[in-house]
Amino acid sequence: MIMIEAVVKSSEAFQVKFITKEAWGKTECPDYAQRLFQGEYLQAFFLKNSNEQIDLLIGLGDNDCSSKEIKEASAKAVKEMKQHNICEFSIDMSHFIEKKGIFAIREAAEGILLGDYEGPFFGDKVGDKEKKELQVSLTGISEEGLEAAKKELETGIHIGESVVWARDMVNMPGNHFKPLDFAAEISKKMEKTGVVCELISLKELKKLGMKGLLAVGESSSNEPCFFIFRYLADPDSKEITALVGKGVTCDTGGYCLKPSNSMLGIKGDMAGGAAVAGAVLALAKNKAKTNVIGLIPMCENRIAPGSLVPGDVISSYGGKTIEICNTDAEGRLILADAVAYAVKNEKVTRVLDIATLTGAVVNMFGFSTAGVVCDHDGLFARFKEAYRLSGERYWRLPVYEEQERMIESKIADIRNMGESHCGTITAALFIKAFAEAKPWIHLDIAGTAWVDSPLFEYQSKGATGAGVTTLYYLFP
Repeated sequence: MIMIEAVVKSSEAFQVKFITKEAWGKTECPDYAQRLFQGEYLQAFFLKNSNEQIDLLIGLGDNDCSSKEIKEASAKAVKEMKQHNICEFSIDMSHFIEKKGIFAIREAAEGILLGDYEGPFFGDKVGDKEKKELQVSLTGISEEGLEAAKKELETGIHIGESVVWARDMVNMPGNHFKPLDFAAEISKKMEKTGVVCELISLKELKKLGMKGLLAVGESSSNEPCFFIFRYLADPDSKEITALVGKGVTCDTGGYCLKPSNSMLGIKGDMAGGAAVAGAVLALAKNKAKTNVIGLIPMCENRIAPGSLVPGDVISSYGGKTIEICNTDAEGRLILADAVAYAVKNEKVTRVLDIATLTGAVVNMFGFSTAGVVCDHDGLFARFKEAYRLSGERYWRLPVYEEQERMIESKIADIRNMGESHCGTITAALFIKAFAEAKPWIHLDIAGTAWVDSPLFEYQSKGATGAGVTTLYYLFP
């Protein structure tokens, strides 16, 4: 648990202060402090101040106050305090507020929550893992700015808690988080938020003819489902955005079995769905005036007597026939059905899909940057502004005619795999084929949804909650 409050002053004995290298060079302090601390980025140092209280100095280096840096510095402060068993402290926000305005309060709140995150734990020693409640006061706020700061704080807490929730879902072991469990978790979380939820069961999937989702998930003993949740809070607008997230709770690769060294990550192949759920929850809790529909096809991709094999040809909800070239290219099959359903049944005006889709994107960008494919410059411009605000990293990939030809099939309308190159682009173009010319954007978070070694201070080993904050900021 963590409690964060915005106040003008605090009486806490421990205070966090952020300081640049330039400012530190002008600070009067003992010689030993100058030798041990230089204000380098994220360098931490405890120092007794003139009031006989303890300051934790967090260096900012020469950096500007970007969203990433505010979140990192705030998360670093939390981790340093926790390492020294300090649970009550204040954070002086004056430097960030001076540079970025009261909006910095929102970003710091998110950084604090993410810096405190440790993830679920299973075992006999669960009691030993219980954490003391952190009590953090944000100071450096003027009297006249206090009410605005409290509003920004509430907004930031809702966003941060939604990212934490997405992390928790992705970190859950597959045997504890089957498709129907996934749906139940979202349904429970959305109660009393204004979000209307609908579960489409296996029986109904068959009636609807969602052949892509069924082809992947029907052979598992844990049945597939399709979960839809609608947040329609702007009746004056005709704009409705579909957020479609991949929800494969266990992905063995099917008969095209994954290599053993990647098997531990197969429980996290629903990170796109978790991102969609987290974003919609944050929008609803912050009462955003917008219309958004979350759609998550949920299933397992296991090896069973009735599972897909390479060479099969299946149908789809959109009506196209699909040649199966690789059973580990299953995410695009279930996303195709969900996208087609959104366009035909929900009357959406634009489509965004997000998924841990390809290893190719990891080979391109590593674990810090996600790939983007988009067919609408205006939509991408809006998305670019969203990830500027979130501090996440994305890169738009080019699309040309020769890449579209890579997924042409001689025996079906389309094939679920291209050549040995351009894998991220051709996977995206497969999904685009079912968007019926609606403005469409695809996010491949296969590299950013999970980290074994955290790259940023606001990350921890495991799920990152990638996509939640950027999706939130996509909506004004």
